[in-house]
Amino acid sequence: MNLKIACIQYDIQFGKPQENFDLISEEIEKTMNQDKPDIIVLPELWTTGYDLTRLNEIADDNGNETNAFIKNLAKQYSVNIIAGSIAKKTEHGVTNTMFVFNRDGEIIGEYSKLHLFQLMDEHLYLQAGEAKGDFTIENIPAAGVICYDIRFPEWIRAHTTSGAEILFVVAEWPLPRLEHWRTLLLSRAIENQCYVVACNCVGSNPDNVFGGHSMIIDPWGTIIAEAGTESTTLIGEIDLSKVQEVRKQIPIFQDRRPDLYK
Repeated sequence: MNLKIACIQYDIQFGKPQENFDLISEEIEKTMNQDKPDIIVLPELWTTGYDLTRLNEIADDNGNETNAFIKNLAKQYSVNIIAGSIAKKTEHGVTNTMFVFNRDGEIIGEYSKLHLFQLMDEHLYLQAGEAKGDFTIENIPAAGVICYDIRFPEWIRAHTTSGAEILFVVAEWPLPRLEHWRTLLLSRAIENQCYVVACNCVGSNPDNVFGGHSMIIDPWGTIIAEAGTESTTLIGEIDLSKVQEVRKQIPIFQDRRPDLYK
């Protein structure tokens, strides 16, 4: 089974949800008219950027506005959307939450960032998630994680040992640590023998410059497609049969010794 995937890598407008809604609506329309992907992926905190000090004003109550917006786009274009992540306001605080929509506009996955990045003050303004990011898309087991999560290989492995064949990563990864981004993504693909689809942003906010380089990587660690540091939509096609081929050739999941991993 082949799937065409589009990662919308763009300059998130800092603290301006409506401008970001308008930009994404235009980009999805253009992408569907030109490339007709099966799955569209957005970056982390794409509605607000890292305007953390204003989250009480601009976070989305239970994700309702964003979810209505993405639901309509998914249905209109009959496309699956990994809706990056948003600042979701709940009664217990604000979470950094990914929603996944199928072609009918139904929510098929939800994941809140488990590991909060203290270097960007996330722990001061956000509540950490408490559950895994597993979901099924086009009948394929998959998982979603957010940015800093990729520095925790045991967290990624928790998803692939339960069957995930595609790992979707959404991020606002800074330019100074670009080589970490590339190396970690390649490592996660190789060691888990899965596809990695990673959507980063570009541009800057008052405190950071972002590195772009959204990537689509196959289970051997071969880069199928990689963006640069400009706003663009990265397109790549994945062949899901390769996951099982690679896992049979080097059977790491059979050869694991989890009883001794303590």
